[in-house]
Amino acid sequence: MLGWLVAVCCVILGALLWPRSRYFGPRRSPSEPSEPSLLTERPGVMSAGDRGGPEETATTAALICKPSALANYLLKHCRTFTGYSPGVAWTWRAGAVLRSVYDTCWPYSSPVRFVRDHLQLADDGLVALDWALALSGTSCHKRRRTSSTSTSPVLLIIPNSFGKITRNVLKLCEAALSQGYLPVVFNRRSHNGTPLTTVKLQQFGDPGDLREAVRYIRYRQPAGRLYAAGESTGSGLLLSYLGECGSSSYVTAAVCLSPVFRCQSWFEGGLPRAVQWALVLYQKMGLSRYRTALGEALHADSLFSSSSLRGLEEGLFCQTPNKTTTTTTTTTTTTAAGTATGACNASGAWEAYWERNEPLRDVDEVAIPVLSICARDDPVRGHPRSTLPLELFEANPHFFLLLTEHGGHCGFQSARSEGAGPAPPGGGPGDGLPGTSWSHGALLEFFRATTDFFAAEDRAKQLAARRRGLGGGASGGRAFRHRSISTCKRVPACSHNIHAIYSWQRSYTR
Repeated sequence: MLGWLVAVCCVILGALLWPRSRYFGPRRSPSEPSEPSLLTERPGVMSAGDRGGPEETATTAALICKPSALANYLLKHCRTFTGYSPGVAWTWRAGAVLRSVYDTCWPYSSPVRFVRDHLQLADDGLVALDWALALSGTSCHKRRRTSSTSTSPVLLIIPNSFGKITRNVLKLCEAALSQGYLPVVFNRRSHNGTPLTTVKLQQFGDPGDLREAVRYIRYRQPAGRLYAAGESTGSGLLLSYLGECGSSSYVTAAVCLSPVFRCQSWFEGGLPRAVQWALVLYQKMGLSRYRTALGEALHADSLFSSSSLRGLEEGLFCQTPNKTTTTTTTTTTTTAAGTATGACNASGAWEAYWERNEPLRDVDEVAIPVLSICARDDPVRGHPRSTLPLELFEANPHFFLLLTEHGGHCGFQSARSEGAGPAPPGGGPGDGLPGTSWSHGALLEFFRATTDFFAAEDRAKQLAARRRGLGGGASGGRAFRHRSISTCKRVPACSHNIHAIYSWQRSYTR
């Protein structure tokens, strides 16, 4: 019921407040340039449509990145990159605004079933992990729980920061299941029916809870590779985690679907007022059930009277603690709704908050390939010139931007979506589910291609090491056969003592 209410509100407000041109997108004449500086005249652009004709190039995506061997491999082996042609059969979904509303807000009855794990954290807080099981009518994953001996790759999905499980997330679970992945959805504290057991909410870019969840997933599935995907503002948490953890993230590759990069300016006014009002209303409805508990640590009246995303974020994490809680001797990090509340009480609280939560604050520490799939006409993120950090993709070899002309926000439905799907994670091309989003096909094919690329690199290193070992004659060969296999790259083992960090008896499942 709540999902239907949000969808109807977004459609009505969009129809009343937004100009007609925003519905159906700008109509350019054939002779009018389409901002070539973003797509064709930048030194880091490697167009995925260069192998096709002029008409195909106009509708396919451009891969903006620093030229590298991995980038060339992706262009050669990721056929999905060249297969994007926005479908326009449904006129009312042809525009970026309505397409975005449909894919992010419209309710969807998914055939995927979920089993929930409640993970109790070190501070007694709870996050929920929803494990997606098989689609109805299929034979895979019939067991209620995943096995610790399974070698199937795990796809960790991080929804948007508002707790809304969109049809985009559900369809991604369907596509991942059809290709042999084990999808698991990460739900923050109080989101999607997760109980709030501590008067503490997760800050926008604080990866502490996600770090503990990843360790638990590694404990449950030690034999499978771990991939990650962030949707919309949830990509901010994923980027924060990858930046803080660096090479210890245990993630093989990651994808951000329609991410918001410059989050502080986005909260300060990067959204149209109609969408901002709908998001604030949705958050207030989720927090209202905890109004009494939050009132013990925050000024609930000022929190629920805010009418903007910035006001709501400041009310949650940058307020002075309520006087009723100052008599206790606990630290501010456990009595307030977020961490480091003392810093928020000082002057420049808002700037200090984003110094700790901006997703790109530790971007230089990211050590895995990260693909961002964005559209120029995204009405939620804003204009690409001011919201896309193109210099990051052109200078950092770990970041790739797949930029399309059309697609909206998480709404990359392609005219070819009804055809062949992405290749499975361990083999050649395969047939996907009918109606699979183009972005989901590109995401899964990116995971497969990066895995194959690094596997080929490892084989080349092993062959070179074997040749060096055999170079000294028979004795060298015998020495190589008895040499430790540690010269070969392995998936990093968890360096933490799991049982010392957690007491798994505290983790319960509903």
